[in-house]
Amino acid sequence: QVQLVESGGGLLQAGDSLQLSCAGSGLMFKIYSVGWFRQSPGKAREYVASSDYYTRRPYYADSVKGRFTISRDNAKNTVTLLINSLKPEDTAVYYCAASGYKAPGSESHKYDYWGQGTQVTVSS
Repeated sequence: QVQLVESGGGLLQAGDSLQLSCAGSGLMFKIYSVGWFRQSPGKAREYVASSDYYTRRPYYADSVKGRFTISRDNAKNTVTLLINSLKPEDTAVYYCAASGYKAPGSESHKYDYWGQGTQVTVSS
């Protein structure tokens, strides 16, 4: 059974930094692309970042470039998302996801497995 479990969320202040982690079981990250999405109340799920399994190259949504960093440790089956200079608009539930596609990018329907999400709340 495949499971993705996110951790690291919490209540922070604007300007803080935060690292989210996603641990996978039942699958090998080295053959999966991994991504992070987020969803704020009343809004659609939004792509944040991803890492292709083939090139390992990171990709980011324009809205988070320069502040977010995705990294993966295939040996530990984990993917992390470092968020710097948090803003109130970063408040959302953050989800990690795994895809069997080589380069799923922002296309959420190409992700096969999803975590349950971790809440990040940023106060001004």
